[in-house]
Amino acid sequence: MSLPSLVPHRGRRLAVTARILSAVVFSFVCYLCIGIPLAVLPGFAHLDLGYSTIVAGLAVSAQYLATLLSRPHAGRMADAMGPKRTVVAGLVVLALSGLFLALAALVPTIPALALALILLSRLGLGFAESWVSTGSITWGIGGIGGEHTARVISWNGIATYGGIALGAPLGVMLARDHGFIALGILTFALGLVALPFALWKARVAPSHGERLPFKSVLTRVMPYGIGLALGSIGFGSLSTFVALYYASRDWADAALSLSVFGGCFIGIRLVFGNAIDRFGGYRVAMASLIVECVGLVLLWQGTTPHAALMGAALTGAGFALVFPALGVEAVGRVSTHNRGAALGAYSVFLDVALGLTGPVGGWIAGRYDYPAIFLLAGFAALAAALLAASLYLRFGRDIEGRDKRAGARA
Repeated sequence: MSLPSLVPHRGRRLAVTARILSAVVFSFVCYLCIGIPLAVLPGFAHLDLGYSTIVAGLAVSAQYLATLLSRPHAGRMADAMGPKRTVVAGLVVLALSGLFLALAALVPTIPALALALILLSRLGLGFAESWVSTGSITWGIGGIGGEHTARVISWNGIATYGGIALGAPLGVMLARDHGFIALGILTFALGLVALPFALWKARVAPSHGERLPFKSVLTRVMPYGIGLALGSIGFGSLSTFVALYYASRDWADAALSLSVFGGCFIGIRLVFGNAIDRFGGYRVAMASLIVECVGLVLLWQGTTPHAALMGAALTGAGFALVFPALGVEAVGRVSTHNRGAALGAYSVFLDVALGLTGPVGGWIAGRYDYPAIFLLAGFAALAAALLAASLYLRFGRDIEGRDKRAGARA
């Protein structure tokens, strides 16, 4: 390719990236707020309020339950009413969740009331996550076209885990220097600040066409969703229990492992962002899940903080492309005007996995120990890799054959 033709191509690519970023920035704000209490909340519920590790895990996982319940509505809302209204609704609820968290910090001497307020905050945060994330992705795809679906999902993931990676240490610092109440105040403020920008951004018209029943959409994306769920258990285990895992070994800087996870996650997406278009979603998913499995085994066997950090790094690197790799194949199973519903249905499986990881992981930790959680997650990642291989054998080779025939005709 000559230099004159290369420059316009790069300009178009940068313009597309800028339009994607203008949509997924709202996901970044949402997940920054999710990350802020992530490394602090389990310890607050367990150590300050005196609840068991199971209840501490439940307090974190309540968010994922709310996200699970609201995913179908978020997808339908994005398809029928447009992604702008979906994101705006999510940001309003995001601000309210911060308000409840701040109120919980005011009543630590009344554990039952504090826990109830935390649960309300987590439920609100879960609804906000569903609406903002689904709305941001459909906003991005609708603004630049379905051919860029993989790029939008990948950049949304960078915003997602970038927010978590920045939010976790920020939350630890705020709680240490200003108290637990600072986490709720900052969440409230971030939701309010992002709201006018969402209202100002140009809307994307809802797509028109036959709307499939959610059950039908769910059936089409279910195999990919199951793979996503199995592959997400490692992330759920790391985010929920790494602080208690470190505390049980008298290690410091538990939030650093979340930052390492997020940094490797973002790095892989930036460096290998075109891998899905080049090799296909199935192959990328298989390779990614194997790397994640290795990282989780390192966490299980980790005897030093350095080994645990290496495990977190490999887990983040492996998990980085799982969602977009399987997601591109899942969205391809439905028509354009059911895209939001497909994303919502596909994401339901992530929510189920993360929602179950808290209480199940807490039970495993109480019966065995924290490393056992990561061993189980490693087996789940391996099972997901085998499932991705079976889906490739069933559908992937047919898609590759059609692409080769189309290229030959062209």
